[in-house]
Amino acid sequence: MCCEWAKFNLQINGIGPGYIATSQTADIRLNGHPFNDLVMTRTPAGRWGEPEDVGNAALFLASKASDFVNGHVLYVDGGILANFGYVKGENDLPE
Repeated sequence: MCCEWAKFNLQINGIGPGYIATSQTADIRLNGHPFNDLVMTRTPAGRWGEPEDVGNAALFLASKASDFVNGHVLYVDGGILANFGYVKGENDLPE
């Protein structure tokens, strides 16, 4: 689709959200919940994403700043996909 519509100055992109703090995830974001522990230790940013993080990515893709971005998935995930296998405290470099 992005290849066909690019000549009309239409960019086709996507957003790949990570684990986002919402009312639906409130129960599993409690300290001591196994899934919260997994997210906190495997996400290099060390936190859950906020809805604003995803909204800001959408604003970028809707702005003129992204006019030459086409066929891209923008992952808003705190680095979890780029760092698969990362475990906070186990993979850190010595200071």
